[in-house]
Amino acid sequence: MFFKKYHIVIFKDRDGNHRHLRLRGWFGVFLVLLFIAMSGVNIYLFKFYHANQTLNAELDNAQKTIEEQERQLVSLNSKIRLVYDDIARVQQFDSKLRVMLNIDKDPIEINEPGTDNNNSPTNMNFLQLHRQELMTRKMHLFLNLLNNDIRLEEVKQQELVKILRNNKELLVSTPSIWPAEGTLTSGFGMRGSPFTGTQTMHKGLDISNRPGTPIYAPAKGTVTFSQYDGAYGNTLIIDHGNSLSTRYSHMLRAAAKEGQTVQRGEVIGYIGNSGRSTGPHLHYEVRIGGVPVNPMRYILN
Repeated sequence: MFFKKYHIVIFKDRDGNHRHLRLRGWFGVFLVLLFIAMSGVNIYLFKFYHANQTLNAELDNAQKTIEEQERQLVSLNSKIRLVYDDIARVQQFDSKLRVMLNIDKDPIEINEPGTDNNNSPTNMNFLQLHRQELMTRKMHLFLNLLNNDIRLEEVKQQELVKILRNNKELLVSTPSIWPAEGTLTSGFGMRGSPFTGTQTMHKGLDISNRPGTPIYAPAKGTVTFSQYDGAYGNTLIIDHGNSLSTRYSHMLRAAAKEGQTVQRGEVIGYIGNSGRSTGPHLHYEVRIGGVPVNPMRYILN
């Protein structure tokens, strides 16, 4: 059967033109097998295409899920960073208050965001992470360190509350607010003199504002000096006890008299331009045992 010859005659038109094909039997078998093979290949390709489409859809969904989780992690990181910053501010306030009240011998060292503490989560640039697993691990580290900071700060605050309860008068008599509103034009430390240009020690803060702007007592105390003092002009000094005093110079005039007890927030004078001055401002000093110290250590607001 496979070796028989088959003749196929194909007539093309009415004139009798035709084409004569001679085929062996095995060729038909070959065509059948070829058809079966092609059908099998088509079925396989169809199934493969369908499976591939399903897999692509699953991969797309997985990628969207990962991206959404990464967005949530980044958002959570931002919120945690805000909490961490709040804790850092509380730590700074705590440290400053301890220095003001002379509770600790030295200021407490605080790892602020951006410092060189290699183990601090603040060194982790989460926004540049590309792997979710790495981001998650670092997030857990961040939370652990944050939790440790919270527990430590809680202990410190409990200790501070006990100290303040036993030293209420010390707290009331310790300067803690700005003495006047205005612009800080010169800080504490070495600076070029506005009169000679040479480097001189500036013993306080200069706060510039309009003449007549009120000056407030930063804490409870007794006025021990309220007179004109040469280059410092109209000057007032408050003794807060514990060797701590504050000085106010270049005033327009004083609003408190020598021997008067003043309270925190009470008006004691007005900004002016008296004495040797380049313009209306308040020169504010804080002294311990007569030695000028940086007034910024005694400003909490």
